[in-house]
Amino acid sequence: MSVPVPSPDLSPFLAACARRQLDDRVPVWFMRQAGRSLPEYKRVRVGISMLDSCARPDLVTEITLQPVRRYGVDAAIFYSDIMVPLKAAGVDLDIVPGTGPVIAEPIRTASDLDRVRPLSADQIPYVTEAVRRLVAELGETPLIGFAGAPFTLASYLVEGGPSKDYARTKALMVSRPDVWHDLCGRLAQISATFLVAQVEAGAGAVQLFDSWVGSLSAADYATFVQPHSASVLEAVGRLGVPRIHFGVGTGELLRPMAAAGADVVGVDWRIPLDEADRRLGHRYALQGNLDPALLGAPWPVVAERTRAVIAAGAAAPGHVFNLGHGVPPDTDPAVLQRVVDLVHEEGSDIRRAARV
Repeated sequence: MSVPVPSPDLSPFLAACARRQLDDRVPVWFMRQAGRSLPEYKRVRVGISMLDSCARPDLVTEITLQPVRRYGVDAAIFYSDIMVPLKAAGVDLDIVPGTGPVIAEPIRTASDLDRVRPLSADQIPYVTEAVRRLVAELGETPLIGFAGAPFTLASYLVEGGPSKDYARTKALMVSRPDVWHDLCGRLAQISATFLVAQVEAGAGAVQLFDSWVGSLSAADYATFVQPHSASVLEAVGRLGVPRIHFGVGTGELLRPMAAAGADVVGVDWRIPLDEADRRLGHRYALQGNLDPALLGAPWPVVAERTRAVIAAGAAAPGHVFNLGHGVPPDTDPAVLQRVVDLVHEEGSDIRRAARV
């Protein structure tokens, strides 16, 4: 496991990612912080489709900056969608409001694979332009680049859209491993190219989202998924930026996900951070993991749970406070502001007390 060496002026977020947590600050950002929960986001998105908004550097820049301005979070997450690189590579798809990604012609046989073509950086100039603008605007606040992991991308391509059980995906995986590995190899190239383009344009860290991989057993993950995620993370690792690896429902997959090439392991709300740290042998920084559903609870409950997450995260050599998944669209922004303020104002004291 390679961990970037922190410089003396490293940001709290990058320091935590490098397992060099600064004494005076617990860093915080939120998955899906740039998006549906913000009224300013809804205003700028009026009449513009998701995929079109992701291809406009001016909008990407504005939307990415909105939560940084509003909350004072310690990192920005690049506004895009995991389908963007697939669309750029020529896959016929759309993001349907209220449904999610819909694939015109699902990938289910060897003959379908030709529709998943390689991606090159010159096919996504709007991404590199937006990253450059953002880095100039953000100053000392790091920008996190992101992409979908091969399994999660494959699940959409095989199912044809969102799924509750990933039955077609799992059936293809075990019945036609040759087709599966060919598909995931192609997707790994696409995701790696997408991430490398962001880093080369100035992103200071990346997150690989394997949102739905928690549907697999540890054995199937090791055989059918880990090598392809490792390929993506290895390509980014050569550039020396921290790599965050995150999935939902992955408590039993934390060790193989970390071994795929993570510097930071994202943990959802189902497992306490101190238990995640124990399972990972105290070797990785952790990110997480307040249950996003609790953001609608009374503030004393949210505050108590936030403090508990910070205390549990103190077991790890580095901790980036986050939710256990993305910000729900109906979240009150004022609650997120209070969470950020609590983490910044009390986080270091809570962490120190928990480590005594």
